[in-house]
Amino acid sequence: MFEPSSRYYAIPTAHWTSPDGRVIPYKRRRFLPPGESLPPLVEAAVAPGDRLDLIAARPLGDPEQFWRVCDANDAMNPADLERSGRTLRIPVPEA
Repeated sequence: MFEPSSRYYAIPTAHWTSPDGRVIPYKRRRFLPPGESLPPLVEAAVAPGDRLDLIAARPLGDPEQFWRVCDANDAMNPADLERSGRTLRIPVPEA
C-alpha cells in the first residue's frame, strides 16, 4: 500500500467489516514520536526561500523524507519549519 520510505509503511493495517459484510482495510493511526527521541544526524539552518523537501534532500538524499525532519522538530505542519533563520534537527534515517 505504501512505499518503504513512507511514514506509513510500518504502521499496521487493520480491517473493518461494514454492516453489509464488506471488509475494508485501513492503516491504524500514526502517532508522532517525541522529536528529542530521534537521534540527530545534523542540524540545518533554514535560508531565505528554503523548502523543507530541499532541506531534507541535502543530508538524507531524498526530498520525500521531509516528514523525518517534521518528526524530529515536533511539527505537524511542514510549513511551520520553513522560517528563515531557524535551525532544524535532521534525524538519522531509520533502516
